[in-house]
Amino acid sequence: MTQNQNILIVGAGLCGSLLALRMGQRGHQVTLVEKRPDLRDVTQDAGRSINLALSDRGLRGLRLAGVEEEAKKLCIPMLGRMIHDKAGNTFLSKYSGREGEYINSISRPGLNMMLLDAAEALPNVNIIFNKGCVSVDLENASAVFEDYTTKERLTLKGDVILGTDGAGSVVRKSMFNDRNFLFSFSQDYLTHGYKEITIPAAEGGGYRTEKGALHIWPRGEDMLIALPNLDGSFTVTLFLPYSNSDYCFDNLTTPEMVNAYFNQEYPDAVALMPNLVEEFFDNPTGPLGTIKCSPWNSYGKALILGDAAHAIVPFYGQGMNASFEDVVVFDEILEKQTEGKLDWKKVFYEYEQARKFDTDAIADLAVDNFHEMKEHTASPLFQEKRKIEMLLESQFPTEYSSKYSLVTFNEDIGYAEALRRGRAQDKAILNLLDDKKISTEDASDELLKIVKSETLAILHDDDVVGSL
Repeated sequence: MTQNQNILIVGAGLCGSLLALRMGQRGHQVTLVEKRPDLRDVTQDAGRSINLALSDRGLRGLRLAGVEEEAKKLCIPMLGRMIHDKAGNTFLSKYSGREGEYINSISRPGLNMMLLDAAEALPNVNIIFNKGCVSVDLENASAVFEDYTTKERLTLKGDVILGTDGAGSVVRKSMFNDRNFLFSFSQDYLTHGYKEITIPAAEGGGYRTEKGALHIWPRGEDMLIALPNLDGSFTVTLFLPYSNSDYCFDNLTTPEMVNAYFNQEYPDAVALMPNLVEEFFDNPTGPLGTIKCSPWNSYGKALILGDAAHAIVPFYGQGMNASFEDVVVFDEILEKQTEGKLDWKKVFYEYEQARKFDTDAIADLAVDNFHEMKEHTASPLFQEKRKIEMLLESQFPTEYSSKYSLVTFNEDIGYAEALRRGRAQDKAILNLLDDKKISTEDASDELLKIVKSETLAILHDDDVVGSL
């Protein structure tokens, strides 16, 4: 049996809280430090992603820590995308042709509070709030924290430091600035930003529109989405270019411009948002970016996980799920260490080798899905492709999964493999539809045979090209 260690975790968001809980369950002495006040005692900042999409990979992480059922109490199942056109017409595009496959809308603060409660209930987990990390000594696994109220500084040390301090990670920045450490880093922003608005609950409670779906208003360059909350409201997010467009954040500067834009593009949504203009100007505009870096560990003393290592744009709903899957993979590698003192250098190396390729893949998939959601979900060809996929999944539930299903509902398949197979399947179906070689009228067994054959041919060609 391995010896228990002192683990210092920087950042008590979703990933850090789950990681602290799991490391505490393993018997380690855990100190979890968060720069913000305890969110159980303060109100969540307006306009900052109060709900997220929880799916199978994330549920697996919660299941590992024994809190899956508690988390499900915070969930609203979403069966598919509810597409809204400019005329106000809607149709539901299901996420899966199989029974029982759906994603869940869940409150970010609600889930975070539940994880903090579970971690704090362990006698070997100590959580410290309102202490921002200002510097990290990577070689000695220590960090300096500053109290945001008193400005007093505190130095904490562990056997190792685990950085789960998000996209703006101080632990990652310390790796970047270490001249003895060859660190590669890229941060790529979309030309779009986002802003959140609210559809309030209906008078007397209840929902103003269908609660069992993720609502999308795709408009080519722009997009509006809405996810349901337990209190009957929806969190609405506008994705819009910053500049160089007829309507963009740079020129939506007056109530008149905001009203004109929304009434032109999203008239049915306007009727649901009585505080549209007020919230538009009160809530911040946030950037959308992807962070890739390597290596994730240094000196066998420090490791970054979650958004600190691989922040992605939100369009596959996998940011939180990928971070929770990080905890699962990390735990699996720790499980292999059976005797004596933990070899953290080996653990960190094996974790990164097992995880980096997959997190790069979901970052690329998320950008792909951004274009799919805003440009293609309303197109006839895309809708026909989804009908084919739903038919195959319903008729052959164990033999066929769409790219979306591979990513979202197949936790035993890595993101990289889901990307490889999923892209080939998409290309195969689109090619076959364009050449009029398949249709939803075909016999389902023949349809499966043709799609599989074309997919295998594309995968073979891709493998040949990749080997050149």
